[in-house]
Amino acid sequence: MICLFGNQKGGVGKSTLTVLSGNYLSLAKDWPVTIIDMDYQQSISQKFEKAKVLENDEPYDVMAATLETFPVLSNVLTKSKRDAILIDLPGKLDDDGLIPVFKCADLVICPFSYDEFTFESTVLFAVVLKKVNPKVQVVFIPNRIKANVKFEIMSEVNEQLSKFGKITAAIPDRIDFQRITTFQTPLSLYSVITPVFEEIFADQLWKK
Repeated sequence: MICLFGNQKGGVGKSTLTVLSGNYLSLAKDWPVTIIDMDYQQSISQKFEKAKVLENDEPYDVMAATLETFPVLSNVLTKSKRDAILIDLPGKLDDDGLIPVFKCADLVICPFSYDEFTFESTVLFAVVLKKVNPKVQVVFIPNRIKANVKFEIMSEVNEQLSKFGKITAAIPDRIDFQRITTFQTPLSLYSVITPVFEEIFADQLWKK
């Protein structure tokens, strides 16, 4: 399974959800995982290198890569049909290097928030993605949602995004997300993320 984490809009939680998914699939579901960090900030790769100094055996590999190196890298990664390849994409659309990445994807996870600017960026991302790979499964995650806030455009956003894929339950904004590492997820977060990930990865886990 090749799973992309993407949105044209930065700051929506792509990297955090990539790590959370890697931890969930490897630690909770015993699935071999490789994370490819293509984000410009390389935050996952940096987190991984720091954690390796303090921990013992890492649960999965993290590789820093670019859009330019992906075609060669993909030939190596896809030789193992059993592995889950999770790719944290850069936050942009104006690069033809995204085309081969979009084409190889089995699943795309797109975090977003309920504001007008993020909504427009998310729709544009979904439109381009579907033009390149019409059959890909797309899942939208309302992420970092603050409690007790009314979102006037929530129903409109959900209606529009549901034309491109499935929308999961929302993941709330919580301080303990800052304690995530590439070696573990705080136990306090499992009750929050497990229902969302069970819904997203159920089909893939069954196929595995």
